Amino acid sequence: MIERGMAEEEERGPGSVYQTFVLMEDLLDKLKVLDYEQQVLDKHNIKPLSRHYFVSSPHVLSNPGEQFYMFSVISAWLISLCGRPFDTPQEYDDPNATVSNILSELRALGGQVDFPPSKLKSGSGEHVCYVLDQLVEKALKSKGFTWNRPLYPSVEVEDECVQEDDAELTLSKVEEEMTQEDEEYEEEDGLDLDALKTRTNQSDLSGSRPAVVLESDVDAAEWNLEVERVLPQLKVTIRTDNKDWRIHLDQMHQHQDGINTSLQDAKGCLFKLREDISKTLEKVSSREKYLNTQLEHLISEYRQAQAQLNKVKELYQQASGGVTERTRILAEISEELEKVKQEMEEKGSSMSDGAPVVKIRQSLTKLKQEIEQMDVRMGVVEHTLLQAKLREKNNMTRDMHATHLLEPNAQTY
Repeated sequence: MIERGMAEEEERGPGSVYQTFVLMEDLLDKLKVLDYEQQVLDKHNIKPLSRHYFVSSPHVLSNPGEQFYMFSVISAWLISLCGRPFDTPQEYDDPNATVSNILSELRALGGQVDFPPSKLKSGSGEHVCYVLDQLVEKALKSKGFTWNRPLYPSVEVEDECVQEDDAELTLSKVEEEMTQEDEEYEEEDGLDLDALKTRTNQSDLSGSRPAVVLESDVDAAEWNLEVERVLPQLKVTIRTDNKDWRIHLDQMHQHQDGINTSLQDAKGCLFKLREDISKTLEKVSSREKYLNTQLEHLISEYRQAQAQLNKVKELYQQASGGVTERTRILAEISEELEKVKQEMEEKGSSMSDGAPVVKIRQSLTKLKQEIEQMDVRMGVVEHTLLQAKLREKNNMTRDMHATHLLEPNAQTY
């Protein structure tokens, strides 16, 4: 049974142990949708259930009596919500009858039950959560409840500054920081050519051309100083982009060069290792041939002994088959012998015992009594027949005398 349970767990996967926790959390949400807190907890004065109440786990406290009572009460309430009358079980009721009634109602509602009822008597576990989940689904269906899609509120995500170590920076974050630095540099130090162009165009359109040539009144030394100050900002710097294909190509060439240099170093070691392995294989093969030549006569003797052993095994099997057949015949003969001995003992005990003589005497006395009773009955019958005959004879004589008396009277007339 243990190996079978382990095989089932392996087939179901390593996450099947924790599937009951997820099922219990969904079950609690469904019960809250049906307002079980007011209709069950307040009615029976029961504390609210935890999110892993019916889960059977060594990490969760268990109370089988309380859990079974809660299971039976909630099941009865869910069955009544489905439109089928069901009495609320009490604490002193028979648990076997309660479980059988709940499972029969679940089958009547269309649920599938392919496990023994004893799995529910503990009040917790996978089967208890399964039965409650099936019943709550039927109750939600009978109530007409449907699950709608969630509506997520539109919340503006604020930028958060998260400080991270340099060792944990990824390539994408480095690229983002470099692009941000480029943009800041262009905004701060770069020249906006479009803005200058629009500005010059507006100035040309707004004002008229000067009548005289414009001349600068700035000192040449100050102009050179200003040029030296602004010159570093006017230099065009091209920053490297890690996403550019040229950089990837350079990296590929670098890696190829590294592989070639490493391969040159590793080739010598590999060739040396191959030579050592080939020499070792040659030694092993030569040693194997030597052992075969030295142990050839022992191998032949071993083969002969193996053949003799096979023959002896066949003879033993044949002999054992005959022994088993004879053992069976001996058992049958011994059974028949026991029956004959028992019959002989019964007959010997009956012959030596005086019980049959007593029975014969009792039978004789009984026969005598019956004969006497029959004699009495026969005498009574004979007496009755004699009286009937006498009565008949008297009647005949009376009739004869009556006819003689009537004849003379008739002549007188």
